[in-house]
Amino acid sequence: MNAPTNTPTHRTLTVRVASPSDAFEDLTERFEALDRGEEIDPLYRVTFQREEDLQRLLSAKNIQLLRTIARESPDSIRALARGVGRDIRQVHDNLSELEAYGLVEIEDDGRAKRPSVWYDDIEINVPIAAG
Repeated sequence: MNAPTNTPTHRTLTVRVASPSDAFEDLTERFEALDRGEEIDPLYRVTFQREEDLQRLLSAKNIQLLRTIARESPDSIRALARGVGRDIRQVHDNLSELEAYGLVEIEDDGRAKRPSVWYDDIEINVPIAAG
C-alpha cells in the first residue's frame, strides 16, 4: 500500500518527539532550501519535547474526538459530546488542549462553537536509536 501524500485532497499531520534544537535545525534546512529556490512540500507537523506530552495528547479519548470530528463534522461542541457519550465540560477541556497544539480548529458559529480538523490522518514519529 502506498503511503498517503500531502495533497490538497489528503493531508497527513506528523506528530513527533524532538528536541528544540532538532526542530530548529529542520526548519533551518527548509528555509535554506527555499533560499536556493527549491520547491518544498507543505509541512504539517506538531513537535513535542517529551514522550509523555505526546501520550497525553493522543490518548484514546482524544483520538476518539478527532475521529468523530473528521467523520461526522459536528455542528457544535455539545453535538460532539453527545456523539461520543461524554460530558460537555470534559470534551470542551480536551478540545481546548487539542486546539492549543493546532490539532483542532474551533470556529464561532453563532452561539455554537464548531470543531474541525484539517488533516486526514496522523503519522507518529518517535526516535528510538537517537539520543
